[in-house]
Order: sequence, then C-alpha cells, then structure tokens
Amino acid sequence: MTRRRPLLVALALLAAAGFAWLGAWQVERRAWKHELIARVAERVAAAPAPLPTDWSDPDAIEYRRVRVTGRFRHDRETFVQALTERGAGFWVITPLQTAQGWLLVNRGFVPPERRRPVTRQAAQLPGAVTITGLLRLSEPGGGFLRRNNPANDRWYSRDVGAIAAVRDVAPVLPFFLDADATPNSGGLPVGGLTVIRFADNHLAYALTWFTLAAMSIAAAVLLLRQRR
Repeated sequence: MTRRRPLLVALALLAAAGFAWLGAWQVERRAWKHELIARVAERVAAAPAPLPTDWSDPDAIEYRRVRVTGRFRHDRETFVQALTERGAGFWVITPLQTAQGWLLVNRGFVPPERRRPVTRQAAQLPGAVTITGLLRLSEPGGGFLRRNNPANDRWYSRDVGAIAAVRDVAPVLPFFLDADATPNSGGLPVGGLTVIRFADNHLAYALTWFTLAAMSIAAAVLLLRQRR
C-alpha cells in the first residue's frame, strides 16, 4: 500500500483537476445560456420586422418576430403530429407564396377530428394575407424515436426541406414561421402555441463537479497524512 500511495495521490489530484475544469466549463455554459435566454426574450418582445434577407447565421434568425404578406396554398397543407397544452393533434403547415419565395407557415394546432380542411373551411383564406409570428429553424429527420416518412405523408417534425420537396414548393426559405395567436376564422388552427423553454441546470452541474473536485483533494490530503 505504501508504494502505491504516491500513485493514488497523483490520481486523486488529477481527478480534482478534471472535476474543477468541468465545473468551470459549466459556469461558462451557464453564462452563455443566460445570454441566449435574454436574447430570445428580447426578440420575442420586439416589434415585428420584415423577413430577413441574410440567412447565413441561423442563430441570428431563430425566434425573430416578423410580419410577412403572401398567398396561402391550402391545397398543399402538411400535417405534423403535435402534443400541446390543448392535447394531441396536428400542426397545420401551409406554404405561403411571398416575394422572397415560398415560406412554410405553421398556422397552428388542430385536433385530430378537425384535421380535414372541409371541417374548417372558414380558415382557408383566399387572396393576399398578412401573417405575424416567430421564425423557427428547420427540424430535419423526425421526432424522438420516430422518423419522418414522406412517402406515406407521415410527419413528426417540421422539416422544411423534406416538406417543401414533397409539396413541390421551390425555392423555399430555409426556416418556417410559427404564426402568433391572432385568431383564424372559425377558431382553427390555433396559433401562438410556440414553446420557448431552455434547460438551465448548469449551476447544479457546476456545484456537483466542484464538490467532486473538493472530495478528490480531501482524499489526496488524507493519503498524504497517512504516509506521514
């Protein structure tokens, strides 16, 4: 045991250094997350602006509040499975033809029994419309453990590229719009259900790593004292 004690002390100190680094990293992540939350809150509360023309930086686009005018193509609607505060149902994704190209608009939520357009004809708006909402980034692939199945028209995420390809709308803007809570004729779809929530557990993680670092240092001290 005496011969192995220096090795154990070195391992304990190495572990302490690693845990301390992880704790410091979580502190940095916490600061970044708080900046993100503040930035998104500012965007959501801002007055609506026109669609951006520079799409090179996705972080600069997401959750921007915009207002856009165009014409819906209701015959090319897509239904994406949704679980909301109103229960299970579908997001109604409708292509909007704008001056900048096609924009997929999440008009809002409908329950399963109101999925068919014939059950909500009052909301099938003809002519030019103006929509206000939040820009969102594409959700490629699908949902948790469920892949989008374009061939069978089954959608679990709002994948802009895949939906645009199936609905034959091009060129399509590389994001979609979550419509706000402005009521639609007939009450459906229900917009304004965007969930903005960011996990903020970094302080707890940091305290855990720093505690482990302190325990590792204590273990090294105990080993040195035993040696003496």
